[in-house]
Amino acid sequence: MPEKEAHMLPVRTNTTSSHAQDIELIQAQQRLQQRQLGLSEGSRPLRQPVAIVGPRDASPEQLACARRLGALLGRCKVPVLCGGKGGVMQAASQGVQDSGGIVIGLLPEDDDALANDHLTVTLPTGMGISRNALIARAAVLMVAVGGGLGTTSEMALALQWNKPVFTIHNAPQIPGHRAFETEDNLVMALLNALIES
Repeated sequence: MPEKEAHMLPVRTNTTSSHAQDIELIQAQQRLQQRQLGLSEGSRPLRQPVAIVGPRDASPEQLACARRLGALLGRCKVPVLCGGKGGVMQAASQGVQDSGGIVIGLLPEDDDALANDHLTVTLPTGMGISRNALIARAAVLMVAVGGGLGTTSEMALALQWNKPVFTIHNAPQIPGHRAFETEDNLVMALLNALIES
């Protein structure tokens, strides 16, 4: 595989996917990267972030998925927004940081003392859980990787504002979201939604 394509390998754990699916994922990543680099005719780079939300007390599968999603978005030069704390938020932040992307943490506290160490930008809101509304409103779309009541509130608000909400790994089930069984399918839907936004 050419060196320039090596960083575009599909983000997936499903080893049964076909070679054709791998190629489709790589091509979608390339299209999104071209858009973000200003190389796509007729579309400007996406500057509004994707929110990755989920529990602080996350399972190993949820953490691994969040980190892979963060890495994918970082490689594609799409900014990521999260709650800035631990668990899924920290795993996504680490993935973004490891891939050289931008990740913003909207913190509930008055300062960033409790922020995870992988954030590019910390924004202490002093709003407590009300900051969930800011996360939902600011994002172009939301991905929930697992979650509880806080994630449910973020999802509900995003849906209220007509933002697409994708879910995986036992995320809360509320009307209007799109649930995915596999990361491959989630990644393909995410890439296509961002290319078309």
